[in-house]
Amino acid sequence: MAASGRGLCKAVAASPFPAWRGAHSEARGGLKSEYDAVVIGAGHNGLVAAAYLQRLGVNTAVFETRHVIGGAAVTEEIIPEFKFSRASYLLSLLRPQIYTDLELKKHGLRLHLRNPHSFTPMLEEGAGGKVPRSLLLGTDMAENQKQIAQFSQKDAQAFPRYEEFMHCLALAIDPLLDVAPVDMAAFQRGSLLQRIRSLSTLKPLLKAGRILGAQLPRYYEVLTAPITKMLDQWFESEPLKATLATDAVIGAMTSPHTPGSGYVLLHHVMGGLEGTPGAWGYVQGGMGALSDAIAISATTHGASIFTEKTVVKVQVNSEGRVQGVVLEDGTEVRSRAVLSSTSPQITFLKLAPQEWLPEEFVERISQLDTRSPVTKINVAVDRLPSFLAAPNAPGGQPLPHHQCSIHLNCEDTLLLHQAFEDAMDGLPSHRPMIELCIPSSLDPTLAPAGCHVVSLFTQYTPYTLAGGKAWDEQERNAYADRVFDCIEAYAPGFKDSVVGRDVLTPPDLERIFGLPGGNIFHCAMTLDQLYFARPVPLHSGYRCPLQGLYLCGSGAHPGWSAVV
Repeated sequence: MAASGRGLCKAVAASPFPAWRGAHSEARGGLKSEYDAVVIGAGHNGLVAAAYLQRLGVNTAVFETRHVIGGAAVTEEIIPEFKFSRASYLLSLLRPQIYTDLELKKHGLRLHLRNPHSFTPMLEEGAGGKVPRSLLLGTDMAENQKQIAQFSQKDAQAFPRYEEFMHCLALAIDPLLDVAPVDMAAFQRGSLLQRIRSLSTLKPLLKAGRILGAQLPRYYEVLTAPITKMLDQWFESEPLKATLATDAVIGAMTSPHTPGSGYVLLHHVMGGLEGTPGAWGYVQGGMGALSDAIAISATTHGASIFTEKTVVKVQVNSEGRVQGVVLEDGTEVRSRAVLSSTSPQITFLKLAPQEWLPEEFVERISQLDTRSPVTKINVAVDRLPSFLAAPNAPGGQPLPHHQCSIHLNCEDTLLLHQAFEDAMDGLPSHRPMIELCIPSSLDPTLAPAGCHVVSLFTQYTPYTLAGGKAWDEQERNAYADRVFDCIEAYAPGFKDSVVGRDVLTPPDLERIFGLPGGNIFHCAMTLDQLYFARPVPLHSGYRCPLQGLYLCGSGAHPGWSAVV
């Protein structure tokens, strides 16, 4: 998530779960004309901010445009009886202290951890009646080595060392996530007292340097080099390299050959659930249940959350200080602080009065890289996919690989690069990178008996097609059909199992969820847009040029979401 809650506080309709909605409506009691703080957007980041503020005694209201809370972390019944995590679909990166501080388990959060967690089937002819090979990875290192040895004994021996190498880097960077970045503005323009105070923000950086020690140059290369260069230094087998590389490019309009692509890989390594480093899991009831648990934590302490209430303007007094917001119906709500969990572009280019923002600041915000390669497809099926590389058991019960992130068209890093090049030409990838997940393999509450929900996180698809053409229904369906054809090659019978589908291209993700350009991170996770440059240099500490206005979404440090 963008801010840990603690760090941010220091710096400063129908829900698919009717029982919660009723309790929530009762708790909020009606819209008041004034609050201590207003949060724009009821995505999980905004809800976390509201929950922490309310626990500190700050009377807080949250305003959400949609009929349902959660932002991208939402559960929706798009197809009758099938409950989809419509946008975000996996949980890992939510900071561990949030679970404890907000008592999320007490408020209903239940998780399904995945082990194994990664499955990459091959498209190859099985000689002599043998099934095609596949790569299945989990928490058992000895079993991982056996799997990798199918492709390279050398890689099997190197894999534990690689994991330890990445774990050490994750340990060094982890403390940076819970504190504001180094206050460069205070260093450059602050008073003597502000400069002295800003020295404390250097401590996490110095600590990270001590942990990395003499290996710092090698770790620097991970953050700045193409992921293919780094992986080539460790491994020789393409299925392993391509599987690992998917985490470096997921959600990013970059190729494995793009400099700096290693950082996004690192952020997936840094995840964890229930004390298990690197673990990713499904939320019982879909991602909306996470948002509901956070919302219950907030409303239990007195916060008010309103759906179908769109903020159209941040109000500023004659001295340039925030004094509240204006809703779409003209209602004015006063507050001493406004926290925006929407993107920097919406916050500063649409909601904040431009006359109070420095011209250079506005220009930098308008130039943020928001390109997204993602088209999310939610599919209802009447049976589990049966992969040639791992056929279903009699009776069709889920097997271990069904709970994984299933990587298709990922046998070779060249395939990923070619898919990227298609998008650079304005074309949806001919062989798109597909991450297929089946959350109902562990959570049967999501679909009718015997049926399943399938999440397809696919790339690369440009926001605007070649020749400036916009996406229409024909293009949307043609791309979805192409994705289904790819899945059919790995799992014959998939297309016949489809009950219905929901196709969300980059413009759809922007329109429905407010993700600029369809970017799941609000803006690209490139080194020039991270840490003290997120969202822009000199304005990375959640504050902005308007006194009393704070950024608390994925466009702020550390930049990623709780989920993918």
